[in-house]
Amino acid sequence: MLGLAATVITLLGVYFARDVIGPLVLGAVIVIIVMPVRLVLERWGWPRWLATTGVITVAYLVLGALVSMLYYAGTQFVNLVITSAGELEHSATLVMQWLHSTGLDKQAADAAASFLDPATLLGYATSLGGTALSVLTAFFFVLAYVIFMAADASRYKEAGRVFGIARAETIARFTRFNVGVRRYYVVNATFGLVVAVVDTLALWALDIPIPIVWGILAFVTNFVPNIGFVLGLVPPALLAFVVGGLPLMLIVIAIYIVVNVVLQVLVQPKFVSDAVNLTLTLSFFSVIFWTFIIGPLGAILSIPLTLLVRALILEGDPHNAWLRWLSGDEVTRAEASSGEPAAVDATATAETTATAETTAAADATATNDGDTEPAP
Repeated sequence: MLGLAATVITLLGVYFARDVIGPLVLGAVIVIIVMPVRLVLERWGWPRWLATTGVITVAYLVLGALVSMLYYAGTQFVNLVITSAGELEHSATLVMQWLHSTGLDKQAADAAASFLDPATLLGYATSLGGTALSVLTAFFFVLAYVIFMAADASRYKEAGRVFGIARAETIARFTRFNVGVRRYYVVNATFGLVVAVVDTLALWALDIPIPIVWGILAFVTNFVPNIGFVLGLVPPALLAFVVGGLPLMLIVIAIYIVVNVVLQVLVQPKFVSDAVNLTLTLSFFSVIFWTFIIGPLGAILSIPLTLLVRALILEGDPHNAWLRWLSGDEVTRAEASSGEPAAVDATATAETTATAETTAAADATATNDGDTEPAP
């Protein structure tokens, strides 16, 4: 009960400080992703300060590309809503009439048809604009965090040399965390790019307006585990209904199901699971939980935050091996049976083996010296 109470208090503090913690976590994730650039540059003989500059430059390029894509998609979406207001109103009227003809309650029919109302869509676009403005406000802090964290990373990488075996397990734990974060975003970016290209080409072939915007949306929502597919499907499906009616909407839905479900639901989770060792249930719950705690940014940062919690709480206690296994992490038979870390078990085994070999050698020597019976 004390642990649960402390957890609630901690999460409440994170909730109220989400505007500060969100950009901090985003900056840390970006630095972790681009940190291999430092290793490459230092291997080429670049000095430390120049390698740090290279890391910051690559991080800024990544952030700039994301912001540019989101800005382009947002402006194109608003322009589309303004220019297609008449068609949207006509489609909303047809939907309302059809729902009434099926016997649906008027209030429910009006609510369903309101999704195509231009005012609703503009309000949605405005809310997105407000969210984008708050993101841009925090963007300044992200840029600052990237500079400071990239500079500090050159110092933290010396932890293994400074502390040696005294902190080897802790260093290895957070090394695994960094590797897991990088693998997760590399896998998602790869699959997201493939899905975005296929969706864009399919929508372009069907004459759906601004297909590149929906491709960008598919790429971005791919970083939201499990439910990102639905978020990326709804806008182009509604637009297909406005342009070509129900048959075209069903075609778009079918294409998304074939492409996105095969890649994002059947293939990608296997690679993500191998990359971060999280169960599908925990991945889905992480999206909901961290979105509630730190807002929309939590949907994109849900997996790294969950990995961080596991590294801090579960992996630090060898008796939590069963909880790690439940979360999807790999646990050796020795860890599961004894509750000790694998490294400790390996060391103990090596020491036992060395002792046995020493005893056997001593027995053999004693036998050769004329002892009638080796010591037990």
